[in-house]
Amino acid sequence: MNGPLAGYTVLDLTIARAGPTAVRLLADWGADVIKIEAPPAVGGAMTGARRGPDEQNLHRNKRSLCINLKDPEGLALFMTLAAKADVIVENFRAEVKHRLQVDYESVKTVNESIVYASISGFGQDGPYSKRPGVDQIVQGMSGLMSITGEPGRGPMRVGIAISDTAAGMFLGQGILLALLHREKTGEGQWVHTSLLEAMLNKLDFQGARYTMLGDVPGQQGNDHPTATPMGAFRCKDGHVNIAAPSDRMWKSFCEAVGADSLLVDERYDSVRKRRAAKVELNAEIEKAIAHLPVEEVVGKLNAASVPCGPIGDIQGGFENPQARHLGMAKRAAHAELGEVNLIRSPINLSRFPHPECFDHAAPDPGADSDRVLAEFGFAPNEIEELRAGGAVY
Repeated sequence: MNGPLAGYTVLDLTIARAGPTAVRLLADWGADVIKIEAPPAVGGAMTGARRGPDEQNLHRNKRSLCINLKDPEGLALFMTLAAKADVIVENFRAEVKHRLQVDYESVKTVNESIVYASISGFGQDGPYSKRPGVDQIVQGMSGLMSITGEPGRGPMRVGIAISDTAAGMFLGQGILLALLHREKTGEGQWVHTSLLEAMLNKLDFQGARYTMLGDVPGQQGNDHPTATPMGAFRCKDGHVNIAAPSDRMWKSFCEAVGADSLLVDERYDSVRKRRAAKVELNAEIEKAIAHLPVEEVVGKLNAASVPCGPIGDIQGGFENPQARHLGMAKRAAHAELGEVNLIRSPINLSRFPHPECFDHAAPDPGADSDRVLAEFGFAPNEIEELRAGGAVY
């Protein structure tokens, strides 16, 4: 594959979502990612699951090599590969990777310059480090669910695996930082993050309100927690999001939708007053646009430089003209499934424009075992011996 990471070899030990998200970043930009997974007979991935949309999207542009790490020959084989790799990524619990002997210190004995990357639920040490961690648990523990949803309705999860994907993106960034450091010094290192660290960081200004001022934000529903008006509003045939928190935007909003009475209403004639009267103001805004269809509200307000957009479903998200122009859905060829449409990286590089399609779809478990081992110098008879002994699938 062409890309800024071409020439780097990555051994991917990850499972679930957070780790694969990090590795996908590397695969999409040209790294040779070899997904090391357990054979199906010892609890590895099954072909049927791999062919579903989730795993196809997570593991595109990777190759699959099935190794039984619990087998001494399988472990020795992994270490042979690790000695020649640039990056290893894992998301085992600490005791698991040490029991398998694929932890950083063990790998470092065969490759001092390795960039070894780990992702976990709660961190590599500390009182919760041995707990199993999944996205929804961390959404709750981080406080995210306490600021999501409508007041009085109880905590609400975000509709995607936000802590998984955030942690994966942060680990991917950490790997790139470590590779830059190695380019300068030749030194490898251990890079790690966790779902909890990622989610606390992603709380961003809401989190900083607590760390700096001691404020504990609550649920605001579809309204922005600090700016007004900024939220979801019902009009004639659907809902729109409108953002008009500044004096200029508020004036432009009122003029665009013909709400002259709101513009001269003393209750709403300053940012401070509009914020204090949010509930009443939101009701007045809905009255002002109740007779207008979504398309007209969106057109009028954007023409007046007031941010506004329709609220639709996921189909609408991918099929709107701008998304289609950006080409966020890309084709990938699969031997059995034919062409599948997956979601491209959101990063754009002028020297590496996105290709028309992905290099390849996600492979079935073990689909590339023979080819990968041959590239690492194993003869056909050696590969057959490894397979006959149960070390390779």
